[in-house]
Amino acid sequence: MRIGIDARFYGSSGKGLGRYTERLIEALEREDHENEYVVFLRQENFDEYRPISGRFTKVRADYAWYGFAEQFLFPWQLWRTGLDLMHFPHFNVPILYPGRFVVTIHDLILLRYPTVRNTTHVALRYWCKFLVYRMVIRIACLRAGTVIAVSRFTESDLLREFPFLAGKLRVTLEGVNQTCFFVDAGTSYALLDRLGLLSSSSRHPRPALCRDIIRPYFLYVGNAYPHKNLERLADMAGYFPEYRFVLVGREDYFYDRLKRNVSSGNLRFTGFLSDEEISVLYRYGTAYVFPSLYEGFGLPPLEAMSYGLPVLSSDRGSLPEVLGDAALYFDPEKPAQLVSCLRTVAAKPSLRASLREKGYRRIRLFRWSDMAKRTIAIYRMS
Repeated sequence: MRIGIDARFYGSSGKGLGRYTERLIEALEREDHENEYVVFLRQENFDEYRPISGRFTKVRADYAWYGFAEQFLFPWQLWRTGLDLMHFPHFNVPILYPGRFVVTIHDLILLRYPTVRNTTHVALRYWCKFLVYRMVIRIACLRAGTVIAVSRFTESDLLREFPFLAGKLRVTLEGVNQTCFFVDAGTSYALLDRLGLLSSSSRHPRPALCRDIIRPYFLYVGNAYPHKNLERLADMAGYFPEYRFVLVGREDYFYDRLKRNVSSGNLRFTGFLSDEEISVLYRYGTAYVFPSLYEGFGLPPLEAMSYGLPVLSSDRGSLPEVLGDAALYFDPEKPAQLVSCLRTVAAKPSLRASLREKGYRRIRLFRWSDMAKRTIAIYRMS
């Protein structure tokens, strides 16, 4: 088969969707030795993807997400490419595309938490776009040969919203890398120093890098959309003056708004960091904190586990399903529970050690190669 993949979200610019798309393509290159693939990318990420298999070809499709060109020009390009099957890794399927396709639905956050706080636009424009999104999701689900859900939670959420999906839903769990980046001590030291995470006495002369010279910190990696509930996490910083709360994410409207609304001096906003730099923060933190109100999968906590970082997680959405017994859970709408979890994990090295070992075991259940194999099987049946 000649299969197309909409990779306009590919890479770091696409956030969680970008990571899913990137890892899917990498795994398909390793696992599929029969089909031919055409990968559609935007100008901004075209050079970021370099095919390693002769069966993969990349094509420029520079159409903005959720825009006019996506719906009316992109389908024409896809049709001319002569595909047997198209995979859209997000719900924004061009409704005029006449060919066979599968679609991955990661979550229904736009339907479950419709709020003007999710947009930079005025309220009327947001609600108009909300109605369009709802229509596009419904049409995508109706027309797709198969709808892929990334968790059992998302599968059940989709069935509640669209009962007609019974029989055409398939679950392919996401994966997590089983290997870690190696970052030398000098690079790690420089990053921690830049972020103010080294004790003042450790800087001159420069000592060997060890936990004794690192200020203790709690870590969050991800975006600052309202459902991520970061205001709640920021509010906790004042209760732990001896700790830093490090929030990693590309600066945008939502991070800017969060920074304007919080005032604690022990918050650290890093802006965008590379995967290598984030791996340093995973290695030396006290715990990773994920206070989200809703997740279709929740990849960052698994990535934290892969580096041995204990995880404190909200008990909402797919997170208990994905993280199992390898996380300490709290109700994200009850601040006292979050404070209690933070204090407990900070005070008990034995608990941190237990969570670390459980995390190492948990990540073995999530492999990108397994996801790719299940996806290839879905291509064959769609």
